[in-house]
Amino acid sequence: MTVLQALILGIIQGLTELLPISSSGHLEIIPWLLNWTSDPNFNAAFEGFDVALHFGTLLAIALFFFKDWIKLIVGGYKQVVKKEKSTEGRMFWYLVIATIPGGIIGLLLDTFAGDVLKKPVIIAIALIVMGIILYIVDKKCKTTTDYEHMTFKQTFLIGLSQCLAFIPGVSRSGITMTAGRAMGVARESAARYSFMLSAPIVLAATIFKIKDFVFSLPFFVGVLASFIVGIIVIKWLLNYLQKGSFKIFAIYRVIFGIIILIFAFARM
Repeated sequence: MTVLQALILGIIQGLTELLPISSSGHLEIIPWLLNWTSDPNFNAAFEGFDVALHFGTLLAIALFFFKDWIKLIVGGYKQVVKKEKSTEGRMFWYLVIATIPGGIIGLLLDTFAGDVLKKPVIIAIALIVMGIILYIVDKKCKTTTDYEHMTFKQTFLIGLSQCLAFIPGVSRSGITMTAGRAMGVARESAARYSFMLSAPIVLAATIFKIKDFVFSLPFFVGVLASFIVGIIVIKWLLNYLQKGSFKIFAIYRVIFGIIILIFAFARM
């Protein structure tokens, strides 16, 4: 893998992991569209590199929400040890519990059906279908709560929805934000919770795959690019969703999905 390829993939990861448009789908499709996957050396280098790129955006989430994470961890500790109840303590344990089912089911899907789900046509269909669902849900569902007042049921079901994110094209951010909106969570709050919820699973995947990392110049370029772009995207998205909707992302998903289908059928 060249430094330029790593830089491009890092930028793509930073953009697509945090927007509801599927980073895993883009990381599979962009090399395929650019014909990089015809090079065995690229394919070998790409093994584990996608997880490294996710680690870059994990660092972005950790840094951007650093104070929030400290409050959550301290609140969670005090709620168990000192029996002191707080919003932070409640949300910490909601995040912990919500991570478990999505992580387990997602791991099983990734292990037993990962290769099948990475086919361009499957990714294209997932992009289009989830784009349509995201648009309808965001438009029809009324806002009834925010991040601080989310219930256990809401946080658990959003966490459970993560299991579908292991299908490239669905998008972890996309499915969790859609689930949040379906239950009346405000757009900015759904995005914030989605970012926080992704951290434990990405951290677990990083630890699990770290043995496959190749600490070369392309590795550091890719991770740094995904980190920097990720920081920018988080700030932009949270500001945008205070007044904007998910419509633009839904339209993008459908258009990109159609483009993939055209290329897939053209290459048959």
